[in-house]
Amino acid sequence: MSEPALTDWTTGDEAIVYQRCGGCGAIQYFRRDFCAACGSQDLTQLRASGDGTVYAATLVHRAATAEAREHVPFKIVLIDAAEGFRMMAHGANDLVIGDRVSARFARFTGRLVPYFERTSV
Repeated sequence: MSEPALTDWTTGDEAIVYQRCGGCGAIQYFRRDFCAACGSQDLTQLRASGDGTVYAATLVHRAATAEAREHVPFKIVLIDAAEGFRMMAHGANDLVIGDRVSARFARFTGRLVPYFERTSV
């Protein structure tokens, strides 16, 4: 019997959820029914701390949709999470590669999204 799914920002909960494979120990972000590394269905869902490091960043100056125009300019970042996965998210416009960050949650075009800011440490 499978465990109930943890809710996260994609369902309106202020959380980031990832999976750990019981078969090979691989960590994966984006919920799947199987391990992308070994194919096992023995997956555990866990809540991430929200801490990480900026791997890449880009400042967007042109909105792809009319709804996003009010947010321009906005930063898109790739975050190496403390738990071992990489995710794309929104971030503070002053973030640069290598910054240590922590997640909060914000509204972007009416949806809740992870938003990373530099930590003081």
